[in-house]
Formats: sequence, structure tokens, C-alpha cells
Amino acid sequence: MSQMEKLPPQPPHTPHRSEIPPEPRMRPEEPPAPRVGRATCRRDLSASIVVFLLAVPLSLGIALATGAPLQAGLVAAAVGGIVAGLLGGTPLQVSGAATGLLVVTADLVQRFGWRATCAITVLAGLAQLALGALRVARATLAISPAIVHGMLAGIGVTIAIGQLHVVLGGSPDSSALDNAAALPGQLAHPHTAALLIGAITVTVLIGWGRLPGRAGRWARVLPAPLAAVLAATAASAGMAVPRVELPSWRLPEPPALPEASVPALVAAVLTVTLVASMESLLSAAAVDRLAAERPGAPTGRARLNRELAGQGVANVASGLLGGLPISGGAIRGSANVRAGAATRWATVLHGVWVLLCAGLLAGVLELIPLAALAALVMAVGVRMVSFAHIRHVQRHREFPVYAGTLGGVVLFGVLQGVAAGIAVAAFLALRRLTHTRVTVTEEDEAYRVRISGQLTFLAVPRLTRALALVPAHTEVVVELYGSFMDHAAYEALQSWCATHRAHGGWVTLGGRGGRPLAEPAGGHSCRPWTPWRNHHCTRPAPHQATAPESSGSQLLGGVSAFQRHTAPLVREELARLARDGQRPTQLFLTCADSRLVTSMITSSGPGDLFTVRNVGNLMPPPGSEASCDSVGAAIEYAVEVLRVGSITVCGHSGCGAMGALLSTAAPDGTEPTPLARWLRHGRPSLARMQRIGRLGRGEVALAGRPVADDQERLALVNVMQQLDHLRAHACVARRVAEGTLALHGMYFDVGAAQAYVLDEATGRFCAVRGEAAPVGV
Repeated sequence: MSQMEKLPPQPPHTPHRSEIPPEPRMRPEEPPAPRVGRATCRRDLSASIVVFLLAVPLSLGIALATGAPLQAGLVAAAVGGIVAGLLGGTPLQVSGAATGLLVVTADLVQRFGWRATCAITVLAGLAQLALGALRVARATLAISPAIVHGMLAGIGVTIAIGQLHVVLGGSPDSSALDNAAALPGQLAHPHTAALLIGAITVTVLIGWGRLPGRAGRWARVLPAPLAAVLAATAASAGMAVPRVELPSWRLPEPPALPEASVPALVAAVLTVTLVASMESLLSAAAVDRLAAERPGAPTGRARLNRELAGQGVANVASGLLGGLPISGGAIRGSANVRAGAATRWATVLHGVWVLLCAGLLAGVLELIPLAALAALVMAVGVRMVSFAHIRHVQRHREFPVYAGTLGGVVLFGVLQGVAAGIAVAAFLALRRLTHTRVTVTEEDEAYRVRISGQLTFLAVPRLTRALALVPAHTEVVVELYGSFMDHAAYEALQSWCATHRAHGGWVTLGGRGGRPLAEPAGGHSCRPWTPWRNHHCTRPAPHQATAPESSGSQLLGGVSAFQRHTAPLVREELARLARDGQRPTQLFLTCADSRLVTSMITSSGPGDLFTVRNVGNLMPPPGSEASCDSVGAAIEYAVEVLRVGSITVCGHSGCGAMGALLSTAAPDGTEPTPLARWLRHGRPSLARMQRIGRLGRGEVALAGRPVADDQERLALVNVMQQLDHLRAHACVARRVAEGTLALHGMYFDVGAAQAYVLDEATGRFCAVRGEAAPVGV
């Protein structure tokens, strides 16, 4: 019977197409964490120096832009590296003074003063500790990405406009609107030296990573921000321009609560907590994904609740020591990963280097012109407005949310901007829920009623008015293109259908592609994954049977069930495939065994896989007898015509072909049967298994359990051997050499319903685990 009927419905968030095995859901077992040795220490030391060279100019620039003492940026960098690095839940994340908090901190400094800002930082850290203890970190990521990206873009716009005044030789105002209004006058009378220094900084910052040849390779050793500041400092030699001034180090003054109302204080603490937490958690998720793509990276997911608590402790320490508010930063975190950091000690060491630099190299830092730092921060602000993010939210029809958040942040402030974004998102969700369109068209003496959107009680008047336009005694097809219908709409629709039928009309109710709204009496009563054995419910009723049961009535019953229940669900997609042609991305070569349901194992649907099945999942090598050309033709068609990107050879447990290969050969002089001739192509696998055991070169292995017996061992070796046969085909070898085709081995344990993916470097089949939680603790 048709296996399509038995597949459980995919949840809405599950991607339609799956990849074998590059799909993220099919991740083999994580390798054990690398041992800490000399190589690891060297990598951490090298990465810490790279991040230190990036953090120093960035921290000074952020402190300058906020109006805080310049050493506050260095304190935040040192505390973020040491405290958050030791206590955080994302080992490779680097914390410190971050651009996302720049606008918030600048507003606090201007309104309440520096000591009060430090007190607010301490309170925000305590709030983060409480949130971490309540384990709400993962819930923070539930905020719409359009709101988050809009908030960061609004902060970036505010930063860029304000710091442009400093580059031009002026001083910024607290309001983005005031800065924008004063910009024409500032452009008319720029400070030539400051403008030159800013231009040099931006030019080096943009072009540093694009240097060609050997110069480009050397350039990648030095971070672009440090190179830009060094170039600007060298160019400013002899110029009379404002420069960094670091006062002598002394014990910081204790924080003091601002003289403000309780609501104002709560709003300030809430704003710092919200922005710092969101930026830290989003950065942690980004750094975790980046690290997971790198071989040899630390294993395990980011522990977001621990990360939030670590950020809270760091903010308490930074506020008490006179530092800026702290959050994790994607810029420094990604630089840490790309520099080869292996453990959290790279982050901690970077904080130590910042601390030593602040104490021993203060004279060198005071050579840096302020215009260079302002230009550096301005460039960072511009980059926070990402066109990739804009295209992403536009694709998901959430640009109004993005624009509302951005505009709110620029016009009113961060907290107000986030509130505006949430309000716009709620309005759009409500509009989508209530926006319903009903159209009635006449087609060939019949009427078609299309209802798009959600059918709620609010749409009942519009629905009944449209249905009243349909004449009596006519054929009507009602198509629903929404995903929700409440009881009031259902009753109105069913009442009209009953009335229309009573007056001699004919009505078909359906969803997308004509899916029925209610199951007919006596329909297929089996639920998904009811045991398939003895499926009497898919056999046609006696009055429907057209042939004796022995001639395949259960198969016909399955086809009938498909036509009733599954065909309406897939008709629209199959019509598209029939019109556009097949474009599978993968070739799946597996055994003809009836227990292997490829669509079930790979969660694939029509058009996803180009599948070749034969006895023993064999791939005859080139030059075999002509009777084997069918498999070679399928390979050539998939590789040359369909241009698939991967080929997977999948064996399975209990394979009868492997058992036949292990059995005694047929007596001499007898004519080999077609099955015996076909199994000759599996003899290289048998010889390979015997050779491995005889020469003591090791054997294939399964992760998590020993190989059961020789039949399973041969099935595993056969997968490896058939991959070698594949590489012998010219078309496959050429595509593999070009890097446009990947070959994968796979094994399916039928009894355990467990898939394994081959690691060819070790000969080990690693278990594919179920999909893990997104990120967090």
C-alpha cells in the first residue's frame, strides 16, 4: 500500500527539504572535547592577543562617544574579559563595552552623571543575576528578530550621526534629531585636521581586509580597527588635535544613586538590563553557531542562563570599579573564534592584557587622536544597519516592525523603540488574524468561492454577503486558504451549505487543493504510525471491491485511502512539480528491502530525493556487464542532468543480500541465477571485510555499540566499498574534484530505528541524534 498515507504530518516549522547528511538535524555524535595541551594553549594565547588589539581602540572609542571617562572603557574590557570570561556560559564569547549600549549609556551620563550611571550599571547587573536564576534566558530569544535588528539599527543610526560631528571637529548633542538638524552647518564648517584623521581611519578600516597578495596575508594578522587607529595616529603626528587623556589610576569613587524619581530609575535600569541581555544572548547564539562550524571547536551548546548570570556579575563588578555597562559583542566574539580560540582562557587572557596595557602603556594610548576613535565608532554604527537583515525581515513581511522599532529608537529612545516595535508586531498579527478576503467567480456553469485569510466571527458578515451572491441550483466549490476557522464561521458555512443542498445545489468544501473539512463516515480510521500489520481499515468495503482479496485488495485499499486523504494535501505541490520538472538536490542509493521507507527516514517529500533501490544497495563499478547499466545510467542522469549536490549510499541491518554473500556459493556446473549474477557486485565488499580482518588493519565500527555479527559488519563495509565504486565513475570523480558533489555513507538499524552516518576518515559510523533544543541551558 502507499506509504505516503502513513507519514505523520510535518509540524509547521519543519523545513520541507532535508539534506543527507549535511542537514543540521542530522548531526553525528559530538566528538569528545579536545584535551588542553600545548597546542591549545598556543591557540588561546594567539587569539587573546588578536582580541586585545581589537578591544583597546574599540573600548576607548565607545567611552569617548558616551561621554564617560576614557579609562571606563578599559575597565569594562578588562572586567568583561576576566569576570564574564570565567563565569559565562559561552566559552568563546568576549564581553566588554558594547556599541549596543552606547546610546543608552550616553543618555544616562548626560541625565544623571557618571557616578549615578555606575550605580545603574550595578543595579542592572543584579537584575541580570535574578533573571539568570529564574532561567528566563531562552524566553528572551522569543522576541521577534525584526524588533532586535530594528533596535540595533536604530542604535547604529544614532551612533553614526553623533560621531560624525566629532569627526568633523564638533561635539554631538544628546538627541539624534538635534544632531541631524545641526549636521548641515557642521558640514559647512568642518575642522580640517579632524576630518583628515577621520577620513584616514575610515579608509584603512574599509580597505585593510581587501589588500591583495602577501600584504593581504600579513594584514589579516593585525585587526583592521587597530591598523586604522595606528595609521591615523601616525598621520596626526605634529597636528594640534585633541587626543586621549587618561588620568592617573586611583580607587574609583563609589557609585551613587541618582536624584531622580523611582519610575525614572526603574526605567533606566530596565533599559540597560534589556539591551545588555538581548545583545549578550544574541551574540552568544551567533558565536556558538560560528564555533560549531569550525573543526576542533569546544563541544556543547551555549548555556544561556549561565551566560546571563555571568554578565550580571560582570556588570556589578564594572559598575563598582567605575567601568561602562558590559555586554557580549559579536564583533569581538567572532574575532576570537576566527583567531583560533579553543577555550575560555583566550577571553580571560584578553582581559589580562587590557589590564596590563591600561597600567603600563598609558603614555602610548595618549598619542591616539580622538577623531580616530570617533571615526572608528561611527563606522561600527553604520555597520549595525545591515541590508541583509532588512532583506530578511522584508522576506518575512515584517519590515513595518523593523521600521517602527528603528524609528522609535532614533526618535524616542531604546526602550520606547522596542515598545513601538512590539506594538507594530501585535497590530500586524491582529490584522492578519482578522483580514479575510472572499471572492466569488463563475467558471463553466459552476461557481468557485475562494476564502483567503483566517475565518473568525469578525468575518462572518462578509462571508454571508458573498455566499448570498451564489444562485440556487448551482454547483459550488468553496476553497479555504487560511489556517484557522472558529466555531461561528464554521457554523455559518455549514448552515449555508445545508441550505444550498436542500434547494437542489451541489457544494464541495475544501482547503488548499480541495482538502475536505470533515472526514466522511467510515473513512480510514488508522492514526499515524498505527502498526501497519493487518491494516484491515485500508481494504475496500465489500460493495467497493472490484477483485478478490488475493489479487491485491489491500494495495487498492491503500490507493483509495491515498486518494481520499493524502492526494488533496499534495495535489498542489505535485502539480507544481509536474509543471516545473523535478529538481532534486540529492541521490539516495539504498536497498530494495520493504522495511526501508526512504521518505520516513529522511523526512522528505515529492521532488526531494532521486532514489535508486536495488538488492543490497550495490553500485557496479565501470566496466561491468551490460546488464548492470541501469544503475550506472541512473548515476549519470542524476550527476550530469539533474546536477545533484550529494549522493548517499545507505545500507541497513538484516540485509538479505549480505546474508546471501556470506552463505556457501552455488555448486560448480550449475547455471547462476539472476540474483547470483547480481550479487557478484558485492563480492569486493566481502573480500574487503575478509582482508581487513586478516591483515589486522582495524575494522568498521558503530558508535555507541559493538557490531552485532558478520552480516552487519559486511553491510557496513559494503557501504564503504560502494562509495569507492561510485568514485570510479568518471562523471562522479569529476564533480567531486570540482567540489560540487559530496558522497556520504549511511547505515540504518531497522530494529532500533537508528540512523548512522559514516566518518570516512576513521571508518566509524556515528549515530544521528534527534534535533536538539535551539540554544540554551
